[in-house]
Amino acid sequence: MVLSKRERIILIVAALVVGALIVDKLIFGPVKTRLDDQKARRQQLLAELNEAQSLFERQRLLAPRYRMMLSDGFRTDTEAESRILRALREWSSEAMLTLSSVKPERVASDQGLKEMTFVIAGKGTLRSVAPFLWRIETAALPVKVKSMQLGSASESGDSMSLQLRLSALYLDDKEEQPQATQSEVSDE
Repeated sequence: MVLSKRERIILIVAALVVGALIVDKLIFGPVKTRLDDQKARRQQLLAELNEAQSLFERQRLLAPRYRMMLSDGFRTDTEAESRILRALREWSSEAMLTLSSVKPERVASDQGLKEMTFVIAGKGTLRSVAPFLWRIETAALPVKVKSMQLGSASESGDSMSLQLRLSALYLDDKEEQPQATQSEVSDE
């Protein structure tokens, strides 16, 4: 079978097109897919690297503040209780809020930081409750408001009742000292 010149050109072009499709499916397609996967993986790794670098930067910036908070924080439950009770008395007198009851409660914990809860009840005007709460929220002491109930006997805010549940964190130095001794021994 002898092919004419036109048929040979069509056969060659058809073979080239089929060959190009096969090469595309077997070589270029998988290579392109792999390159796209590599680009996506690279972007993911760059995002993780940026996140890790920002985490290290935050740690570098916050480490001095954390050390200061630990040094300024409470070392024992009695110190935590006395300093918070003193601060509550000071804040309530500044805000002209009458505290009718302050009850400290210790929360059992086996972890490094311990928690102490204070249940507080008080009465005053709305103008005395707001600064009292502001002082608690902006205090340098490690305390936070866990729950709060505010009630009013009148719509004008002349007589408000306040019930708070505060949480305070403290380190238990009794447990920290043996660990410090062990680390000093290992350093020598």
